[in-house]
Amino acid sequence: MLTVVAAGPLTTVQDRGRPGLGGIGVGRSGAADRAAAALANRLVGNDAAAAVLEATLGGLVVRAEADCFVVTTGARCPGSPVHAAPGLLRAGTTLALGTPVAGLRTYLAVRGGIAVPPVLGSRSTDVLSGLGPAPLRAGDVLPEGDPAGPLPGVDLAPVADPPAGEVTVRLLPGPRADWLTAAALGALPGPWTVTAESNRVGLRLAGPRLERAVDGELASEGLVRGAVQVPPSGAPVLFLADAPVTGGYPVAGYVADDDVDRCAQLRPGQALRFRC
Repeated sequence: MLTVVAAGPLTTVQDRGRPGLGGIGVGRSGAADRAAAALANRLVGNDAAAAVLEATLGGLVVRAEADCFVVTTGARCPGSPVHAAPGLLRAGTTLALGTPVAGLRTYLAVRGGIAVPPVLGSRSTDVLSGLGPAPLRAGDVLPEGDPAGPLPGVDLAPVADPPAGEVTVRLLPGPRADWLTAAALGALPGPWTVTAESNRVGLRLAGPRLERAVDGELASEGLVRGAVQVPPSGAPVLFLADAPVTGGYPVAGYVADDDVDRCAQLRPGQALRFRC
């Protein structure tokens, strides 16, 4: 077991989410940076669907109640000797994650996975709907599951840290781009600044006001991770892991799926550009 000594700003349990339930109003959720979470599981020999911990801006401190094999991936936190390099956490010792220099979300995987009870087939915390386990608090005890396979024998995974500067991602055409003026479409590439109102639901972006070419209301339509929606304020929202399943504002574009993980590591104040 792992005992949470400190939870930091926000730490949740995450796995691959709840796919296929959008028709009944349940979003997928899951790890915001899916690639980093998947790497963490691979490095400790877990099944790809095993649950991990997602720590936002560090601050997580856990104590091992028995010897366990752990690793961290994603945003590199000072104080973690097991970043992209799996190692043994001895019983009674703690692992403390400092504030990352770059990136926002760090994933902690333990061999066997975090075995909290699943809800609708997933152990993920959805902060929009409230489904899944509550965000972690000091004193929580997290059970570990059984290992799914052998350790891969990797000493260090040579992966780059999330960038601290401007990030450019691919933007595919959206179904309602024609609801924006030509000037707004010309301004869509940015740059945009990630605001402090961002969270797992989506990134709120500050920059030029995107004007509409079409007035009136739009009937609610399906939404998925990566949608760039333009509300009446003209300030776009890029939806992330806990996106709603429908929305009533025009979607100007969709970030290419594998680039959405990179967006999940953006911090408030960081610059984002779209390559259309």
